[in-house]
Amino acid sequence: MTPAIDVQGVWRIYETAAGYTTALRGVSLTVERGEFLAIMGPSGSGKSTLMNVLGCLDRPTIGTYRLEGIDISELSEDDLAHVRSSRLGVVVQSFNLLPRATVLRNVMLPLVYSDLPARERELRAWRALRSVDLPEEHYLHRSNELSGGQMQRVAIARALVSDPSIILADEPTGNLDTATGEMVMRTFRRLQRRGRTIVLITHDAQVAAWADRTIHIRDGRLFSDDEERRYLEGLAARKDAPQTAEKSGATGGSNDATSFSATDPASSARRARLLGVPCL
Repeated sequence: MTPAIDVQGVWRIYETAAGYTTALRGVSLTVERGEFLAIMGPSGSGKSTLMNVLGCLDRPTIGTYRLEGIDISELSEDDLAHVRSSRLGVVVQSFNLLPRATVLRNVMLPLVYSDLPARERELRAWRALRSVDLPEEHYLHRSNELSGGQMQRVAIARALVSDPSIILADEPTGNLDTATGEMVMRTFRRLQRRGRTIVLITHDAQVAAWADRTIHIRDGRLFSDDEERRYLEGLAARKDAPQTAEKSGATGGSNDATSFSATDPASSARRARLLGVPCL
């Protein structure tokens, strides 16, 4: 069966006034249909750029991206808009709900430009809200009258209203407390059991633990769990190395290459070169 997402050798390079910035470096990723994948990474790692590429909001500079077998590079802007509206549902951290509109109308928004009659749009929105277990008494409330967890479930329902096969979630629990975040993650698991493919971006290991598989992104490159663990172990070893050198320097006497003398001219010159300041 064709994978839901197939990314091969993708680079994303931006040209700015200051020069070229490389956000993704040779990323290759396959997500099977019905899989729940978590992508973890720190700020500036390339998470948002990768999400924009997966969500068809940005195109790779180099490489290929196939969404359910469709080569994204061959699509026009109109075709991309159709793919986004019919195959992808996007959930973000900030909810992006209209505060003065009712819950039902917020969920109906993606269907505004469809050919569906108003009654069918309302029925689909009602079904989407039912699928995220939001009580019916909230459907006619304004979205700004809801709790954070309820607003996020409304945002998930809005992503589902077009019946997409793939859900992209960018830090969906970032603004929620732990208990509410767990409620939202249970919603994603239910959606997966109903056949949806879910790709979730997070910096929280507890959130990533809900997924079937976790990969890591750092400096625009993808790492497996084992590769990330080895990277962190190496980083910790490098952090300890200066402390070891300082200890050996403290006992090395005048023969230590990193020690300096206030009265030795050669030592002062060496110190100045290292610090990048003039020798006074």
